[in-house]
Amino acid sequence: MGETTERTRIVAWQDPLPGSEAARELGGLEYLRAIARGELPAAPIADLMEFSLSEVEEGRAVFGCVPAEYHYNPIGTVHGGLACTLFDSAMGCAVHTMLPAGVAYTTVELKVNFLRPITSETGRLLCEGKAIHVGGRIATAEARLYDEADKLYGHATTTCMIFREGSKERSVGESRR
Repeated sequence: MGETTERTRIVAWQDPLPGSEAARELGGLEYLRAIARGELPAAPIADLMEFSLSEVEEGRAVFGCVPAEYHYNPIGTVHGGLACTLFDSAMGCAVHTMLPAGVAYTTVELKVNFLRPITSETGRLLCEGKAIHVGGRIATAEARLYDEADKLYGHATTTCMIFREGSKERSVGESRR
């Protein structure tokens, strides 16, 4: 075995509290546009994994990322968690663009298909999420992960639960208190 060279990476992020407070006051599209313009802080996970919101419009969000060695798994390719995080972010934000102020959502289910390996040689990746359906309590979306030459690396779908003011979601057997 060869000699190992230790690498260091320093991660910095902004306080997420102002962003989460603004999320309750702004409609989803307005909120995400403020993040894209740098007026509100990005989520700390975006700083940790070095991806960013590059495009946003009603029903659509695109995140960009350049895969790096620090994204690798033990077998020498980018860990699938990077793609999953990009998919979850793009699809969730596509849904969020369709929600009015004061309405929240969360991912309930995420289905991912990986098509080819990603490495630090892959170059910039784009993950485009599009809302399919946004109803009263459930939303669905889809996403594609591709490089700048339009080569597809994966695709995904999601189901999100929507929380509207006064909504009292409970699971069977969950306490009413």
